[in-house]
Order: sequence, then C-alpha cells, then structure tokens
Amino acid sequence: MEKPALMTPAEEIARRRTFAIISHPDAGKTTLTEKLLLYGGAVQLAGSVTARKNQRATTSDWMELERQRGISVSSTVLQFEYGGCVVNLLDTPGHKDFSEDTYRVLTAVDAAIMVIDAGKGIESQTRKLFEVCRRRGVPIFTFMNKMDRPAREPMELLDELENVLGIGACAINWPLGQGSFFRGVYDRRKNELHTFERTAHGAYRAPELVSGLTDPAVIAKVEPAALEQATMELEMLEGAGHAFDHHAILAGSLTPVFFGSAANNFGVQLMLDAFLELAPPPGPREAIGSIEVKPEDKGFTGFIFKIQANMDPRHRDRIYFVRIVSGKFERDMQVVNSRTGKNVRLSNSQRVFAQERETLDEAYAGDVIGIVGNHDFGIGDTLASKASIVFDEIPRFPPEVFAYLQSPNSSQFKRFREGLTQLLQEGVIQQFLTPGSTQRVPLLGAVGPLQFEVVQYRLQSEYNAESRLDPSPYSHVRWVRRTDGVKWHDDLNMPTGTAIAHDGDDRPVILFAETWSLKFFTDRNEGVELSELPFPLEKA
Repeated sequence: MEKPALMTPAEEIARRRTFAIISHPDAGKTTLTEKLLLYGGAVQLAGSVTARKNQRATTSDWMELERQRGISVSSTVLQFEYGGCVVNLLDTPGHKDFSEDTYRVLTAVDAAIMVIDAGKGIESQTRKLFEVCRRRGVPIFTFMNKMDRPAREPMELLDELENVLGIGACAINWPLGQGSFFRGVYDRRKNELHTFERTAHGAYRAPELVSGLTDPAVIAKVEPAALEQATMELEMLEGAGHAFDHHAILAGSLTPVFFGSAANNFGVQLMLDAFLELAPPPGPREAIGSIEVKPEDKGFTGFIFKIQANMDPRHRDRIYFVRIVSGKFERDMQVVNSRTGKNVRLSNSQRVFAQERETLDEAYAGDVIGIVGNHDFGIGDTLASKASIVFDEIPRFPPEVFAYLQSPNSSQFKRFREGLTQLLQEGVIQQFLTPGSTQRVPLLGAVGPLQFEVVQYRLQSEYNAESRLDPSPYSHVRWVRRTDGVKWHDDLNMPTGTAIAHDGDDRPVILFAETWSLKFFTDRNEGVELSELPFPLEKA
C-alpha cells in the first residue's frame, strides 16, 4: 500500500498503531501473530506452527532455538502497513522464564491483544501480563481462540474476564456453536454473519449482511440448538452485559472481546479491522520531573527497550530497538544519550520485520525503529534532542535462579567472553562477581532457568563457543547500602552460606542460599538497607 501523499506529522502520528500480543504459552499467540501478518499483507504464506517438523516456522520466531523448541524465547518487532495504518506489532514470549523481555516490550506499546484459549480460560501467565498492562493503563483487546475445538461456554468466559481480571467485557461478536458444531460468529455492531468452514486452509467466507439471528441465512447455516443458545445469550447481553463504550476501552476499563480460530484463519481479519479502528494512536508520556512529552512535540525523543545481537548471522552487530515518543526521526540526525550526555549520530537506522531489515530514512512518534551498530547504549536509555528529557519506562526484576557458567575449552575463551558480554548487554541475564567467581567463571542470575539454556545455545550457535553450566548454592540476591554512615561491608553479621559480591556495575550485593539466611541477616544487621533491585549508582 502506497503512503498517502503530503501528510502532516500529526496525520502520520494519528495512523500509527503500536501493540503487543500477550498470552499464556500454547494459547495460540504466535499463530495469531502470523495470521495478522497474512491478512495485513505482510507475508504471502503464513508459516504453520504445527508443521515445524517440515522445517517451516513462523515469521516472528526467527531464532533457530525457537524453531526447534516450538516456543517464542525473544520478542520480535514486525512493522507493516494495512488499512491506512502503520502497524508496529510486537510479538512477545509467552513462557514465564522470558517474562522480563515481555514486560520491557509492554513499555513500548499503546495497546495489547490478549489471546485466551477458549477451552482453558484465563491462565497464570495471562493474568500476570494483564496486570502489567493494567498498571500501565494499556487498553486491552481480547481474542477468544480455538472456538473450533471443545470450548467453555462463552458467557462463562466473559464472566471470568470480569471476576478474575476485574475488567468489563463487551462482546463485539458472538459465537454460533463451538467445537465440531462451531458455525461462525455474529457481528453485533454490524449485524453481519461470518460463517466458518473447516478446510485444510481454513477458508474464510465473505460476511453476509443479515437482519439478526432470525434471518433465514442464519437459520439455514446454524443448528437449531446452537442458534437457540446464541439467541438467549445475546438477549442476556443486551439486558445485563456491558455496552460498547469507546472511552472505557481507551481507559483500559473495558475489553472488546472477539471469538474465532487463529489456526483456521477465522475471525482474525474481523478483529484486526476492529482493532485498527478502536485502538489508540500514540499518546503523551511522562518524563522524569513530571514533564509531559506529547507525540506532536517537535523535539525528537525515544527510549531503548530492547537490545538484540546477531539477528543477522552474516554480521556480528547489535540492533537497538527504540520506541519513538515524540517528534520526527530522520536518518543521520544527532541526538543526546541522556544517561551519558554524549551526542550520537543515528546513521544506520532500520525498519525491522523479524529478522529482515531495510534502511529507514524517517519515522514518527509511535514507531519502533532499529539502530544498528556498536553504540554505548543500554536498556532504558533515553535518546532525545535535549539532554533534559529522561524517560524511566523500563521495569527491572530480581533474578530468581543462579548458576556458574564457564568455558571448558581455553582456546575458545575469547569467543566465550565476547559472546557473554554481548548477551549481558541485552539484559537477559545478570553477572555477579563473588570471591568464588572470576571473569572466566562468572556467576549468572536469571529470572528463569530456560534463560540459561538460551545463553548456552546462543554462545554455541552464534560465537562457536562451548560452555558448561554448574549449579550455584544461591537462591536470593539483595543490593545493599548502609544508612548509618559506616562503610557498607564493615561489621556485618553474616549467616552461613551468605556471600558478598558485586553486580556488573560494581554495586555491592549479598547472595543468600536460603530464605532463613535472608531473614537472619535482616534481623541481625541494623543500619543496613537491602533491596530486590539496584539502588541508583550514585547512592551505592
């Protein structure tokens, strides 16, 4: 689709839609992502998640490990144009071990699509991700997936949204049957019948304009029992359900609900069209100092929410993902890294579509762009025309698992160290130096054990460096500082199995083997403050 001519910056910003897809593992998130790309015209043939044994994989799962395991382990940016909108779709990992990556991505979006398996309802990871969105005031759209399989009653699913998540639910369409008796959905807003036909390719018939569920076209295609149930449920919704309220949707207090089957391409385009219509364009964000930064402000601002090394196996480079908050981006422009105070020229800018890239000359507020190079950028850095603008968007999480990682082959140590340094910069894992660890055998911390597997896999596949993971006795880490004016490590009453260490920024931490030792330390050491997250560097 060609870009409309002579658009003002405000018009460009208004057509941006930047969102993430969230779900519990196996709810169908990656499949839905692929089908959104298919209907958006971004890919010609959607890869089949179930056909990975035949060496086919989804566009968003670009890492070989993802293709082998059949799970998403890294967030992905996919940008395309559809329906007059510039769509920035951020696919996220569903597995809890990679939730830190997902939480960071959610700082860069203006809305989210929540995928729920209609047979299982709300699951644990869905609830956690929903809470992150709610705390940030992110509008949420819900896709009840797998309606062509045995599913729970639709009214029960709506009630669960309200009772478990505490959000109002407004059904935009309504299912006609379920499982083997699923015949399609009825669009409540447009009085349209969308019929479902189970075929090898998930055929999607054009919608039919009907007068309601009593229309002969509906009666001819839906079993009497399913039609009777749908009619009764829709009457209940009209009398007691939440009415459509666009303001409530934008406020995050009401979720529009769509029913369908991503694997069979059913209901996907219906949801995509409605989402682009109802989802918000980029809005203002608050910088440190209660400074409101509006998308239409002329000064360029943005923040880095993700760093990824070696997306292109032909190059050993890094790509920094930047969410533009305000102004217009132009290739070769100069900005200030607010953390370092240094001026930086953004010359190698890219439009990103999973693993594919193309040179990007300009972008607007709401867009997610990639900056390629070996810049001294970190997760959470603000890039702006003025150094006075600093965003504090990126959440941080304490590691919950610890292990020693070493290079068993001394001839590969240089590659091992180079690879580990790059992976540490991505923020997937953290490094701690203890009396028992060295640069050669560092202690690593992660949110979940699968992150260690990803690190080892990437060291081998991207840097040709073998590694060995050894267990660690630690289960908790706390950053430490004194509040009594004494040097922080003097006269500490240390329980058995506790170690003093430093993080990658040389901030002091204490590692604990068990919960009781953490409580013992807290009770026996007055004038010492502990934190699950790092204190600011200047206060350490």
